[in-house]
Amino acid sequence: MKSILILPMMALMICGQAYTQTEQKAQSEKTKEMEQITLQGYTTFQVSDNVTMYKVTFKNQYKMNVAGHLFIPKNLDRSKKHSAIVVGHPMGAVKEQSANVYAANMAERGFVTLSLDLSFWGESEGEPRNAVAPDIYSEDFSAAVDFLGTRPFVDRNRIGIIGICGSGSFVECHLTEV
Repeated sequence: MKSILILPMMALMICGQAYTQTEQKAQSEKTKEMEQITLQGYTTFQVSDNVTMYKVTFKNQYKMNVAGHLFIPKNLDRSKKHSAIVVGHPMGAVKEQSANVYAANMAERGFVTLSLDLSFWGESEGEPRNAVAPDIYSEDFSAAVDFLGTRPFVDRNRIGIIGICGSGSFVECHLTEV
């Protein structure tokens, strides 16, 4: 009788371990290394030499890759936690336009900033292209906050959002002040 009970328990333990490993792999993919990029080809404006730019991607809850540019002040003490800002682009635009301008400017002022392409736009996934999907856009901002919160130098409780033009309507109000 005991051996009959042991087999299902072992099966549950093995399934639980497989699930945990899958979750750890997903988390590892979500927080994979950032790719440092040069400013040429990614901006249409001048960025201060005091800012480093990274290409990043992360998944939203719909399992779509959201693309972004992370701007970090070069003199940032990465052993401490800092305020951060997500910057969304206007409708009909992409991050390389105005969102990068705001993100780079705020990074020059000492903030960690993340400009993003909303789903269906720019380098982010989503079909049909250039679709307007407010509920998914709101999730993109939430996923961006989650992504920033995984950076060891970002204070999860001090992440704000700048929504430029149309993006301002998709920003969720549950965030704390920067």
